Amino acid sequence: MSNLTPFSYVILVLVGEGGAGPHDLVRMMRDGRVYWTAPESQYYAEPKKLAGAGYLEATKQPGRTHAKTHYTLTDKGREALAEWLATPTRFARIQNEAIVRLLGAEYANRGVLLESLMHLERELDELTQALAAAAEREAALPHRSRALAANRRLAQRILDAHRAWLTEVRDQL
Repeated sequence: MSNLTPFSYVILVLVGEGGAGPHDLVRMMRDGRVYWTAPESQYYAEPKKLAGAGYLEATKQPGRTHAKTHYTLTDKGREALAEWLATPTRFARIQNEAIVRLLGAEYANRGVLLESLMHLERELDELTQALAAAAEREAALPHRSRALAANRRLAQRILDAHRAWLTEVRDQL
């Protein structure tokens, strides 16, 4: 387990029992960016690394224009997940650029900074729409539907908290 990173476990969980290809992982990342974000290139590189280490099995499947790689969990991958899931969970790591921008308000024109921060509203709207779409997809994954619904509700509360924070910032700046 020591050679796996938190992101390695993200990939193992997303691959799950049904398997997934790199394009599937990138789509899931885009849909779930409220929870975890990383450069798209990592969603292509990490499964290769995990397959090389024996946690995933890579097979080729027919695609529209060329064969596509499809990853599935191996017994070693399942064992690593089971071991990791048994370890204590820590509070989420948060990297919030908007908070740092507000902290640096003394170095900016307040109006310009506020305009910069208000661009978040559009992204919050997009994420809210993505959560609505995710709710519609939950039924197609019955083995994960309860977990997906709980995670979606948490994501909605996170978005609501950001909206409330933006209102507070607007009032203060």
